[in-house]
Amino acid sequence: MTAVRVWLAHLLEWMLLGIGIGCLATYGFETVDARRFQFEQTAAFARNAREGRTPSPVRAGGLVGMLDIPRLQLSTPVVEGDDDGTLQRAAGHLPDTPLPWQDGNSAIAAHRDGLFRPLKDVRVGDEIRFRTTSTEYRYRVTRTAIVGPSDLSVLKPDSTAALTLITCYPFRYIGSAPKRFVVHAERIAAPKTAN
Repeated sequence: MTAVRVWLAHLLEWMLLGIGIGCLATYGFETVDARRFQFEQTAAFARNAREGRTPSPVRAGGLVGMLDIPRLQLSTPVVEGDDDGTLQRAAGHLPDTPLPWQDGNSAIAAHRDGLFRPLKDVRVGDEIRFRTTSTEYRYRVTRTAIVGPSDLSVLKPDSTAALTLITCYPFRYIGSAPKRFVVHAERIAAPKTAN
């Protein structure tokens, strides 16, 4: 090899190393930012519940409540919105669907690599809880489905109080997943007021 080829090979190695370090740094920053945001939202929720503050009108990016699936040890704040910025940091309530305390089919989405990976182990019959600072709503999983990303039938209005969770599928997939994993649950009990 000529000196120029050796120099170009070293240059390429250093460029690839730089790109790799840049990708890892970006991933690290986004992960830390998401965890910080979730921690802040969880702390704000706990503080508001402790002080007896009732939920204020929900605004874009604002805290809607807490989603818990006890068997899966999943607990996460849910904020209003389904844009990329929201879903990079938290689970998001889809604005075109009813809120979880309203009748109808309320939908919540999150990335499988961020928050909703535990959904791979969800089972029909599992309990899902949605908490506001003053009330807890309980749901029971009735079915799961795998659908295409443009299949909006999972969001169709429901005459009962229902909750739909959406994430990417398959769970062990690198990159933008070709399908969506959907969990449908129906409210099983009257709302319980928090103490």
